[in-house]
Amino acid sequence: MKLRKDMLIGEILSVKPQSIGTLMSFGMGCIMCPASQMETLEEAAMVHGIDPDMILNALNAEDDKNKEESEI
Repeated sequence: MKLRKDMLIGEILSVKPQSIGTLMSFGMGCIMCPASQMETLEEAAMVHGIDPDMILNALNAEDDKNKEESEI
């Protein structure tokens, strides 16, 4: 499943819990607080001054990498 900028942080973490590490690596340390669960990825990125497309690309690349490894 490809993630989108309009997805809620809570939704992303629900479908891809392994995304926590990637989000944290971008400085989004508060992703586990209740308020952030209702923000979209784009909103959360903008609050932190991060390009949402950069995070989105990293999250989806992580998924592509995991898919390739499982096919080996």
